[in-house]
Amino acid sequence: MRPQINAITLAVRDLDAALRFYRDGLGLTETRGIVGTEFSGDEEHPDGSVVMFTLEGLTLALYPASELAKDAHLPRDAVDGHGFSLGHFVETREEVDAVLAAAAAAGGQVTAPAHERPWGIYSGYFADLDGHLWEVLCVLNQG
Repeated sequence: MRPQINAITLAVRDLDAALRFYRDGLGLTETRGIVGTEFSGDEEHPDGSVVMFTLEGLTLALYPASELAKDAHLPRDAVDGHGFSLGHFVETREEVDAVLAAAAAAGGQVTAPAHERPWGIYSGYFADLDGHLWEVLCVLNQG
């Protein structure tokens, strides 16, 4: 396997609401909206409806579940077995704060307010409409 990830698929309860959250609330505009509606499913085959956003680079970080739960201010069982967070890197503290505010305004929940970490980052967490965790962070004192 090559060391790359090309797509992350998040399971959502309401496709329209999720589209509005990410496109209108967070400003991810590189999308055609809901596509694949012409492929209706049945009990055996899935429906083709999907939303895809074109993003820039991706970083995959591995973090112990016990630490992720503490960092995101969630109970341990909320991340056991399947827990992870998506990381969104920005340039400044102000951008961290702005993204967290946008997520909250769009209906998401800030689970951990932004603050400075002893390991040299400023970050906070939000959960989207379906509870998917995002960490928004900037590296302090780069170079």
